[in-house]
Amino acid sequence: MNKVSSIDKFWHGRRLEDLNEAEWESLCDRCGRCCLVKLEDEDTGEIHFTDVACRLFDAKSCRCRDYPDRQQQVVDCIKLSPQEVSQLRWLPPTCAYRLIGEGKDLPWWHPLVSGDPRSVHEAGISVHGRVAASETDVPLEDYIEHIVKWPSRTPRARKPAR
Repeated sequence: MNKVSSIDKFWHGRRLEDLNEAEWESLCDRCGRCCLVKLEDEDTGEIHFTDVACRLFDAKSCRCRDYPDRQQQVVDCIKLSPQEVSQLRWLPPTCAYRLIGEGKDLPWWHPLVSGDPRSVHEAGISVHGRVAASETDVPLEDYIEHIVKWPSRTPRARKPAR
């Protein structure tokens, strides 16, 4: 994959609602942050990420094992839409859908910009190497022990030397 030229930046000046399905799907950088289990504090509404992943998440590839049928297998799996992007408080700050929805550009490490699907991992944005367990391996009452801060933050990533 090659770096995109400014002519190829289909997301520039466009609303999420105006993207076709292929464009929409290509915005996902495959970081896996949205596939981490999140907990909501009932009293404050605060969202807490954990290092526990959805049971369909493959931590080695940072992909869903059954993306086309994920909603049939995981009841609370959300298929993102432009409307949900503007309403979901738990989307990571690095999420391309969130960034484009807020009128921002994609960062250098996004595969559509870098031309390299590995750049999201090399920049430390993805969950690669950071998932502690699958939700099938951790009892619900132990999730609180898996709360982590990094998925809700934008890391100070630097371009790797090439």
